[in-house]
Amino acid sequence: QVQLVESGGGLAQAGGSLRLSCTASGRTLSNYRMGWYRQAPAKVREFVAAITWSDGVPVYGDSVKGRFTISKDNAKNTVYLQMSRLNVEDTAIYFCNAERTVAGFQVADGWGQGTQVTVSS
Repeated sequence: QVQLVESGGGLAQAGGSLRLSCTASGRTLSNYRMGWYRQAPAKVREFVAAITWSDGVPVYGDSVKGRFTISKDNAKNTVYLQMSRLNVEDTAIYFCNAERTVAGFQVADGWGQGTQVTVSS
């Protein structure tokens, strides 16, 4: 199982920006998709963004399209989530996620511990 360590959460004002980082270890990531989910109080966990490690193709949840950007650094085994134009609805615990591609399907292979993002109005 891949190990994931997140950093970069905190407090931001509405309209501001934050960047989250997630560093992976324990696996070669060539057949992985790395991403972010978030969970606000009393809400289900929501997909935010993901990036395929082999070709760098990103995908975004509808609520963050145009505001968040996911990227990766191969040398550091790190995926980033640049969050811009934040609003109070972005307040949540953000979890890094690793999915391994097996026979064309994505299989969850690890979760980070979560990092709190709080946006004030």
